[in-house]
Amino acid sequence: MSRVIDYFFAPHSPWTYLGHERFAAIAREAGATVRLIPVDLLKVFEVSGGLPLSQRPAQRQAYRLLELRRFSTHLGKPMHVEPQHFPVAPHKAARLIIAVDQIDGADAAMRLTGALLNAVWEQQRDIADDVTLTAILTEQGLPAERLTRSTDADIGAQYDANTQRGIDASLFGAPSYVIDGELFWGQDRLDFVQRALATERA
Repeated sequence: MSRVIDYFFAPHSPWTYLGHERFAAIAREAGATVRLIPVDLLKVFEVSGGLPLSQRPAQRQAYRLLELRRFSTHLGKPMHVEPQHFPVAPHKAARLIIAVDQIDGADAAMRLTGALLNAVWEQQRDIADDVTLTAILTEQGLPAERLTRSTDADIGAQYDANTQRGIDASLFGAPSYVIDGELFWGQDRLDFVQRALATERA
């Protein structure tokens, strides 16, 4: 029986970017089903004690950049740690992922998520811009009409429900992975995700 991983993330998160491809590979290897759950991180922070980047102390902001550079080098993932379009409003991109997931399936939504993350952190593109989002859809072989679908009220309601689902799961950051109710926070915990899946198979 296929295991299910709830994948909580935000499409502008640098840590999600650093872990997305590895997570996708781990899930494929384990034969696991991924449920993509993009969330509004600011709403999560409001109830979990997190702070938006601009409100964090200077020393924490500086260390964040240091860690991003370290992980980029360690993982061989090219990255602009201070990209041109960041901070960026993630909500259009998050709703677009939900729309693609509903219509085209989880595999297509995973590929789109990777492309959106790459757009921010490798290509320095603006994922809050409709023209950019349309171009990314085309690059992924997906209909441009998905962007129109993503503006529908039910997609926005799903985004809100995703965020509440994350809060209910004790989420406080992204990416987070939940397997059988157990929370794993951060791309640097993917080894534990892999072990949890391997242990279950055994």
